Amino acid sequence: MDKNTWIGFILIAAIFVGFMFIQRPSKAELAERQRVQDSINLVQMAQAEAQRISDSISAATPTEEAEVATVEESKPEEQWITLQNEKLRLTLSTYGGAIQRAELLEYHASGDSVNPLCLFRADESSFGFTLITINNRILHTSDLIFMPVETAEPNKAIMRLPGATEDAWLDFVYELSDDYMVHMALVPHNMQNELAQNINSLELQWRQLIPQQEQGRKFEERYAQLQYMLVGGDMEKLSETKDDSEKESTRIKWIGYKDQFFSTVLIADDAFAGGQFTSTVQSKHSGYIKEYNTLTSVPFDLTGKTETGFRFYCGPNHYHTLKAYDEGAAKEDKLNLNKLVPLGWKIVSWINVILVIPMFDLFSSWGLHIGIVILLMTIVIKLIILPFVFVSYKSSAKMRALKPQIDAINEKFPADKMQERQQATMQLYQQAGVNPMSGCLPMLFQFPVLMAMFWFLPTAIELRGKSLLWAPDLSTYDAILHWNFNIPLLGDHLSLFCLLMTIANFGYTYVTMQSQATDPNMKFMKYMMYAMPLMFLFIFNDYAAGLSYYYLLSLFITIMQTMIFRWALDDKKMLKEMEENKKKKAGKPKSGFMQRLENMQREQQRLAREQAKAAYKRR
Repeated sequence: MDKNTWIGFILIAAIFVGFMFIQRPSKAELAERQRVQDSINLVQMAQAEAQRISDSISAATPTEEAEVATVEESKPEEQWITLQNEKLRLTLSTYGGAIQRAELLEYHASGDSVNPLCLFRADESSFGFTLITINNRILHTSDLIFMPVETAEPNKAIMRLPGATEDAWLDFVYELSDDYMVHMALVPHNMQNELAQNINSLELQWRQLIPQQEQGRKFEERYAQLQYMLVGGDMEKLSETKDDSEKESTRIKWIGYKDQFFSTVLIADDAFAGGQFTSTVQSKHSGYIKEYNTLTSVPFDLTGKTETGFRFYCGPNHYHTLKAYDEGAAKEDKLNLNKLVPLGWKIVSWINVILVIPMFDLFSSWGLHIGIVILLMTIVIKLIILPFVFVSYKSSAKMRALKPQIDAINEKFPADKMQERQQATMQLYQQAGVNPMSGCLPMLFQFPVLMAMFWFLPTAIELRGKSLLWAPDLSTYDAILHWNFNIPLLGDHLSLFCLLMTIANFGYTYVTMQSQATDPNMKFMKYMMYAMPLMFLFIFNDYAAGLSYYYLLSLFITIMQTMIFRWALDDKKMLKEMEENKKKKAGKPKSGFMQRLENMQREQQRLAREQAKAAYKRR
């Protein structure tokens, strides 16, 4: 080789060496690469171990049980941490680091007077987050093993997920308050080199089966719902009668898994970024009412400077308990958890809040038996609506007294002159000082009060487990007969309070029909009046015994009121007063109402004549 060739080789070598020197990584870069490689190796080793265990178990035969047991021994033993106060006991597991069991110490499931009521157990609930590692691997916290960390603070527990290095971890911190609320916080430590750098939120998965806690499954299903509160206060809910799903893009304040009397509510310190919700009705023989599933996301600060926090409410659907969490809170910070208690439509719920619930609390505070409390409430409500009932009865009594004169009008104007008959009847009412609407309007005023009790009693947890006479639990039906088949609408039992209410309703209908003027040509309506009590038997047979008991008391009082009204109001005396009223009003202008009614009748007659003429011309 000549000199130029040697010079070329030397230059190429120098360029190569220089390039390698320039591209050489720094010590920090070498350390980072080593850490990443160690993390990858750790994850791969964990996955390989998990796969080996799975393969060993799936491939095992009865003769290989000893080998499977050896494989299982290599898995860390599950540990449980308990947080407990006077109301609530929570059990945490190192498998997933989440709450595995929630027990309400002051309540019991129907038919179990020994063990505390359990909202959910380990196999009925799962709760976890999705983690993305720095090398884009996906992990679920519910599949990972945590370590309990000792803490000197009472009712505080730390479940730690170790990282690849000794000074890196993710903590689930739980703090139980003095009531039904537990706070949970996600606290990362030196996880910037463990998790993907672009993480600013975590996906959350929450599943829970709702066990049947009450005797009446049909009624319990009616009140079991997945509900959630949007930021701003609007409540949304999934169907309680069928499978349902919903996708929400608006920010959400809390998500509630609700039963008839109890709920598990997940409350975000900030807000959930929308979510997907499903509610699935479970089979009647499964022992469960519904299955709820939630997929949502929460903000997450990888550096740990901003805490990701939640609160779990595991407790009863008690109005005052839920309302107390908003005491002293600004309007925008109110949780409105009391909306989990169904109190009816807006006007009905308003009556429940300002009248029924305070009255129930007052009588209950006297230490009275629950049966006496409902009796006193019934009396007070009947006294409140007494003026309206009296006006309605007096109007009916006046029309009954005028029946002979109405019969004379009906004979004078046959059925083909219905408008003339109506006009003459209304003129009679106007002269006698009778307003036909006065018998209907009072009933409209009574209706919201009656509906308030209809909504309150079946959902009042204070009635749960309270006995009265033969009924062991006023919050559910009081069956005296059972059979092994289902009768349409009635079911497989007969409730005694409901049966007594039906009998009392027949008695009330009889008394009412005797005190009212009825048209002989309207016999069908008479039969319908007697059919209504029978319909109530089918409607209320599954309802709470406390509600049937209230209606039974209400009917007894109403019957007594009717008999007193009949004794106090003499038909002959009322007729004499109406005749005198006719004389006084003779020649006086008609009232505005009567004048408008007559004008409407004249207009109807005019339109009828025009239609008749038009039909005649078309012939």
